[in-house]
Amino acid sequence: MRLDTIDQALVRLLRADGRRSNASLAQEVGLSPSACLRRIKLLEDQGVIRGYTAIVDGAYDLSGVLAIVRISLERQTEAYFTRFENAVRSHPEILECLLMSGDFDYLLKVVVASAADYEAFHVRALSRLPGVIRLQTCLAIRDAFRSRANGGRIAASGASLPFNL
Repeated sequence: MRLDTIDQALVRLLRADGRRSNASLAQEVGLSPSACLRRIKLLEDQGVIRGYTAIVDGAYDLSGVLAIVRISLERQTEAYFTRFENAVRSHPEILECLLMSGDFDYLLKVVVASAADYEAFHVRALSRLPGVIRLQTCLAIRDAFRSRANGGRIAASGASLPFNL
């Protein structure tokens, strides 16, 4: 699906504030409320907008331990990527899986209840993912900063990011 300027504006506004009212969104992009609602529904149906979430302050976050895991595969072929990505989807502990350029192939965001639970998940699941030859893990200490106010835009260049960091 190709996004026109109105769809792009809607996505940018919803990324900055997913609870913004339809009337406010419609006014901002120059549509009637009913046309705006149809556009948003189409973006959801097409998978452009996959869901909505609340960002919780770290002091109240009950989600447990966040592990950032760097994965290297034995080969960088489409077949290896597909097998790995399909296997990752079966683990609800893995919140995000990003294909990367550089020194490693994938970056995973994993949330578990404790460091001991991460160790068990590492042994039981991560080390057994297909094609993995190296895992490097960093455990997050706290959520020091997370921006959403600018809708995923880089201030210096104005280029849109295709994902949330």
